[in-house]
Order: sequence, then structure tokens, then C-alpha cells
Amino acid sequence: MPKLSPSQDRFLRSARAGHLATADANGQPHVIPVCYVFDGQTIYSVLDAKPKTTPLRQLRRVRNILANPHVSLVVDHYEEDWTRLQYVMVTGDAELLESGEEWTRAIAMLREKYPQYQSMDLGESPVIKITPVRFVPWTFEPKF
Repeated sequence: MPKLSPSQDRFLRSARAGHLATADANGQPHVIPVCYVFDGQTIYSVLDAKPKTTPLRQLRRVRNILANPHVSLVVDHYEEDWTRLQYVMVTGDAELLESGEEWTRAIAMLREKYPQYQSMDLGESPVIKITPVRFVPWTFEPKF
């Protein structure tokens, strides 16, 4: 398992959103913002009940993961003061959880991090599980 520094770990755990990149079997990329939770080893993101024009299991990110499990997640922080810029890019393998103990634990962690999920019906919502293979962190470091 790749390692993060304590400050990078805190950043990845506390950030509110990331950008999930998937690709289909032909390599056509697709990037979408996601809410997620990181438990120190695994990243989870639920396909929630916010309005969507496509049924959950037919979303492009789901079809892409089923065809090509290699994904990236970028979590970043931007400010006009560029000395405060930072990001962590996670590359890994994704799968869908639809039930079971790990699914239940992931939903509980997501509800703890995001109050909006506490009243949302997630009982039929698949969870994207990302197992990190590599972390690429970056923080602004002046070279003077």
C-alpha cells in the first residue's frame, strides 16, 4: 500500500470533493466531481439520490468501471495565494459494492462525513470502492 505523509492523509480525509476520472474500454476519458470518504486505505463514493437523468447502474462512470477498472481521483485545493495550493492524485482500481458489510461500513462513513446523506435513502445505491495503487501528492514549495 502506498504511503501518504500525515498532513497529506489529513488533507485527503478532510477535503469535501474530488474529481473521479474513468475511461471506457477504448480509453475514452470521463471526469466527474464526487463526494467521497477515505479511511486511510480505501476510498468510497456512493451513487446517491441527487437528481440524475440516467438510472444509477447505467451512469457512464459505472459502465466505464465495469469495462475498465483503472481510475484516478484528484482532490485539490485552490486559492489565489498560490503558496497554499495542493493536491493528491490517487490512481487505483475501482469496483462496485452493492451490499454486504463493507458496503454498510462505507455508507456509514459517508453519512458521518456528509450530513446531506443522513436523510437520503441510500438503501439501493451502489458504492464505488477505489483501492489505491499510487498516491501523487503535490504542495507548493517555493524555490528561492
